[in-house]
Amino acid sequence: MHIHNLSQENSVLNTFISEIRSKTIQTDRMRFRRNIERIGEILSYEMSKMEPYKTTSVETPLGTSEISILHDDIVLCSVLRAGIPLHYGILNYFDKAENAFISAYRHHEGHSDDFEIIVEYLACPDLNNKTLILADPMLATGQSMVSTFAALQPYGKPKAIHLMSVIGAQEGIDFVAKSFPEKTHLWIATVDETLNSKGYIVPGLGDAGDLSFGEKLQK
Repeated sequence: MHIHNLSQENSVLNTFISEIRSKTIQTDRMRFRRNIERIGEILSYEMSKMEPYKTTSVETPLGTSEISILHDDIVLCSVLRAGIPLHYGILNYFDKAENAFISAYRHHEGHSDDFEIIVEYLACPDLNNKTLILADPMLATGQSMVSTFAALQPYGKPKAIHLMSVIGAQEGIDFVAKSFPEKTHLWIATVDETLNSKGYIVPGLGDAGDLSFGEKLQK
């Protein structure tokens, strides 16, 4: 798997990451969602540099301009519900993309820290010979990313796969790298080294879904 860790170079992205991590700033849900969205835009811009283009002519009021335009069939699939702000950020740049949505959550037996990923809802177009972007803001253990990709298998074989996340743990990245095709690309804003006993990223930022939309009763 090809890993593109954008935190390896300093940019304005650092500001957005610092704000979504800050336990005081992140209490502003609208600002949190917008920062996730902006990170999605930056990830999309970087990914766009390696997509196929075709030259086209554009008529201006004063003449003709030749320019290379993105030429690709993209399907953007986001993991509900935490993936919604990231989805909008990516869609802002790949605005002609088809859209897919999938729900995935951790199911714990009793009070155990062990869990399985439950996939329930899925809406997906044909994936055959298209570029799939699978977006999930938190790449912790990697199990959600792998489970959602498995659920997409009946809908066709994409020609290219791009994963997009905001924060990941190295353990989860290693797990995903073993489970996806070799030519898969991972675009990620920053990487943390550890997971805690419950499988959450440390230092991370907390629960991205709760911070975006409010706390849920289900745990």
